Amino acid sequence: MWTMKSREEADLEERIENIDMLENQGREMRENNEAIFVQNEADMSQIETEVNKQRGDLEVLQEDRVQYENDRKSATLEKAKIELELKALQDGQSSAQQAKRSRDTQIKSIQQQIRTREAELKRILPQYTAKQEEEEAVRSQLLEAEGQRKRLEEKQGRTAFYSNKRQRDDALRAQIEEANGDLSRRKAVLMTTNEEITELQSDIKRLEGEIAELRSTIESEGDAGVSLAAKVEKAKDAQKALYDEQTSLFREQNRVTTQLSNAQDELRKAEGFFSRLLDHGTSRGLESLRRYQRDGALPGVHGTIADLLQVPEAYRTVAENAAEGALFNVVVDDDNVSSKLIDRLIKDKGGRLTFIPLNRIHAPDLNLPTNKGDMQPLLPKLRYDDRYDAAIRHVFAKIVVCPTLDACKSNAKQFNVRAYTPDGDNASRKGQYRGGFHDPTKSKINAYQKVIECRTQFEELQQRKNDIAAEVDEKRQQLTAAQSEVRRREHEKNKGENSYGPMREELRVKQKALQDSRDDLTRKQRTASDLQSAINQLGAQQSDWEAEIASDFKKALSQDEEQMLVTLTSTVQDLRRQNARIKEERATLQTQKVEAELDLNENLQPELDNLLAQQGGAGGSNSQSTRLKGCERALEAVNRTIADIDQQIQETDAQIEEIQTQLGELEQSRAEKEASNRQLAKAMEKQEQQMSKKDTDRSRFTDQLADVKRDIRNLGTLPEDVNRKYSRWDTTKVWVLCRCLPQALT
Repeated sequence: MWTMKSREEADLEERIENIDMLENQGREMRENNEAIFVQNEADMSQIETEVNKQRGDLEVLQEDRVQYENDRKSATLEKAKIELELKALQDGQSSAQQAKRSRDTQIKSIQQQIRTREAELKRILPQYTAKQEEEEAVRSQLLEAEGQRKRLEEKQGRTAFYSNKRQRDDALRAQIEEANGDLSRRKAVLMTTNEEITELQSDIKRLEGEIAELRSTIESEGDAGVSLAAKVEKAKDAQKALYDEQTSLFREQNRVTTQLSNAQDELRKAEGFFSRLLDHGTSRGLESLRRYQRDGALPGVHGTIADLLQVPEAYRTVAENAAEGALFNVVVDDDNVSSKLIDRLIKDKGGRLTFIPLNRIHAPDLNLPTNKGDMQPLLPKLRYDDRYDAAIRHVFAKIVVCPTLDACKSNAKQFNVRAYTPDGDNASRKGQYRGGFHDPTKSKINAYQKVIECRTQFEELQQRKNDIAAEVDEKRQQLTAAQSEVRRREHEKNKGENSYGPMREELRVKQKALQDSRDDLTRKQRTASDLQSAINQLGAQQSDWEAEIASDFKKALSQDEEQMLVTLTSTVQDLRRQNARIKEERATLQTQKVEAELDLNENLQPELDNLLAQQGGAGGSNSQSTRLKGCERALEAVNRTIADIDQQIQETDAQIEEIQTQLGELEQSRAEKEASNRQLAKAMEKQEQQMSKKDTDRSRFTDQLADVKRDIRNLGTLPEDVNRKYSRWDTTKVWVLCRCLPQALT
C-alpha cells in the first residue's frame, strides 16, 4: 500500500510540476503576445496618424493640381492672345518696314537740306552782322555830320534874324529849356526800351533752351519708347513675381490649414485619452491651469511634476505606479501663489489641483545605499533641475526598485521605503502585495507627453498659420503697389507715345515765338540806337547853344564855320551814298538770311518733324517695333510660365502617386497588424482558457496529493527493506488487486 501511495504521490507531484512548467511557459508566451499586441496597437496608432497626415497632404496636392490646371488654362489663353497680336504685328511688319525705309530716305534728304541751310545761315550771319555794324557806324557818322551841319545852318539863320545878343540868348535859352524836356523824355523812353531789350533777351534765351530740350526729347523718341517699354516690362515682371509668391503662400496656407486640422484632431484625441486616465477633477484643474497660462503669465508657477521630470524608459512604469496622482501636482514658489490659484479655481469651478509650495517642502534625505545588489533608489535615475529638488524628493525620495517581490518585502521592512519591481509590483514591509498587469498603452506619462507634443505641434502650426496670414496681407499690399506701379508705367508709356504730337506743335509755337521775339529785339535795338543818337544830337546841340550864348553876337558866321559848313555838306553827301550802298548790301544779306530761316523753320524742320512723328508715333514703325518686341518678350515669359506649370504638374502627379503608394502600403500594414492582433486575441483567449483549466487541474491534483500524503502518514512506520522488496512491483497490477480485494473478502 505504501508503495502504491508513494508512487501515486510522485505521479501527482510530477503532474503539478508539469502544470507549473506549462503555466510558466504560458505566462511568458502571454507576456510576449501582450507585448506584440501592445506594439501592434501602437504601430496602428502611428499608422493612423501617418495615414491622416498623408491624406491631408494628398488633399492639398490634389487642390494644388486643380489650381495648376486652372493656371495653365489661363496661361494658355494668354498665350493665344499674345500669339494673335504677334501675328498681326508680324503681318504688318513688312509694309511697316517698307514705309520706314521710304521715310528714312526722306528724313536723310531733309536732314541734308537742313544742314545745307544751316551752313548757309552760318556763312551769312557773320556777314550780315558785320554789315549791320558797318551800317550802324556809317549811319551814326551821317547823323552826327547832319546834326553839325544843321546846327551851323541854324546859327547862321539866327545871326540874320536877331538884332542883338540879348534876343539871341533869350531864344537860345528857351530852346535849351525845351531841349532839356525833350532830352528827359527821350532818356526815359530809352531806359524803358533797354529794359524791354533785356527782357526780350532773357525770353529769347529761355525759348532757345526750351526749344533745345524739346528737340532733344523729340530726337530721342525711339530710345525713350524703348526705355518706357522696358520699365513697363520690369514692373510687370515684379508684379508676376509677387503674384507667384502670393500663390505659393496660398498653397502653403492651405497645406498648413490641413495640417492644423489634423493636429487639432490628434490633440483632441490625446487630451480625451489623457483625461480618461485621470479623475475628472484633476483633468479639469489642469485644463483650467493651461487656460490661465494662455491668458497671461503666472509668476511663481513652474508646472507639474511630470513637466519638470524626465524619466528613463526602463523606470517609467515604476515611477508612474509609485507617484500615482502626485505626477500632476503643481510646483509653485510659495503657498501664497497656491492660495491664489486655489481661490481662482474655486471661483471658476475649474476642477481640483494639488500644489507643492517649495517654501513648505522639507523632503527627508534617507541616505539609501546605492551599491546594494537587490535595491536601487529611483531618485538618482531621474533627471530634473536642481531648483525643484525638494519637490521631486517629496514624491520619489522613498521609492526603490528591487528585482523580486521578496527583495521588495525585505528592503521595505529594513529601510522603511516603498519598494517596487521593474514591472511596477509593490510589496510592503508588512507583507502586503500589490500589482498585476500594467497596460503600457495607458501610461499617464506617455499620454501626458503625447498631449504636450500634440499641443506644441498645434501651437506651432497655429503660429505658422498666423505668420502666413500676415505674410499674405503684406504680399497683398505689395501686389497692390506693384499693380499701381504697372498702371503708372503704362500711363507714362502711353503718355510718352501720345505726347510727341503736342510736343512738336509746342516746338513749332515756341519757334515762332522765338522768331517774333528776335524781330522785336531787332526793332527795339534799332529804336534804342535811334534814341541814343537823338540824345547825343540833343546833347551836342545844347553844348553848341551854350557855347553860342557864351560867345559874342555877330551878324555872320566865322570863316572857319563857313569852311566847316561847306565840308560837312560834302561829307553828308558822301556818307549818304555810302549808307545807301551798305544798306542795299545789308538788305541783300537780310533777304538771303530770311529766306534761309523761313525755309528752315517753316518748311524743312516741320516736314522733318512730321516724318519723325510718323516714324516714332503711336502708329509709327518705332512704336510698332517696340510693341513687337514686347509681344515677343511676353510670349517667351508665358511659355516659361507654362513650362514651369507643366513641370509642377508632373512633380505634383509624382508626389500624388507616391503618397497613394504609401497609403496603400500603410493600409496593407494596418490590415496585417489588425489581422495579427485578431489572431493574438484568439490565441490569448484560448491560452487563458487553458490556463484556467490548468489552475483547476492544479487545485484538483493538489487536493489529491494532500490526501495521498495523509494516507501515507496514516500507514505508520514502514520496514527498512520496503523499497528493496516492493520496488519491482507493478503499480497498476497492485492497484487492480487492491480494488478486487474487498470483493474477495466479501
